[in-house]
Parts: sequence; structure tokens; C-alpha cells
Amino acid sequence: MISPLVAKVASKHKRAEVPALRPGDMVKVQVKIKEGDKERLQAFEGTVIAFHNEGVSRTVTVRKVSFGHGVERIFPLHAPVVDKIELVRTGRVRRAKLYYLRALKGKAARLRERES
Repeated sequence: MISPLVAKVASKHKRAEVPALRPGDMVKVQVKIKEGDKERLQAFEGTVIAFHNEGVSRTVTVRKVSFGHGVERIFPLHAPVVDKIELVRTGRVRRAKLYYLRALKGKAARLRERES
């Protein structure tokens, strides 16, 4: 049972505009990067391979291949450092965790498009 105070704090920090994401979806995450006294947005575009937790502490693991190397990054969905999450395309998969994509290369790592 969650106390009313915890629920109030959680609702205050929860992001309202999170799109309905599923594993296999291609997303573009805009992250705020602070360099000195300046702040800019950096895009990270990749495939959602896993979700963890629920509520305010929910995180999403996004994987992309950059210059031949696989890069994975874990984003807290409701953190202020994440500016925006855009859904680029949907993927059709039959698993909740897509860790098997780590072993695949090239065309074998492609996912089919999901029909809405």
C-alpha cells in the first residue's frame, strides 16, 4: 500500500507526455546535455529493448549501432534530463526483453513493422 504522501510526490514528478512505448519500437530520445553554463539537446535514436520498474522510477533501455559498435543507454522516463521521447516506428516482437539483439548483426537484427 502506497502512502498518500508518496503518491502525491510521485504524481508531481511524473511526466505527462510519455508515448505508449513497447519493446521493439524505434524511439528518438532528446536528452539535455549541460556543458559549462550552456545547455543543449542531444538525440539518441535506437530500439527499445527493455523496461524496468513501474511508476516514477520506470526506465527504458535503448540500443543503437554506432560506427559498427552496439551502444545501449538507460533512460529514466520521468527524469528532468530527458526532454522529449518521440516514437519513430513500431516493431513487432514476441518478447518483453530483446537482449538477443546484442548477438545479432546487420540485417539479422532488423525487426518487422507492427500493424496498428
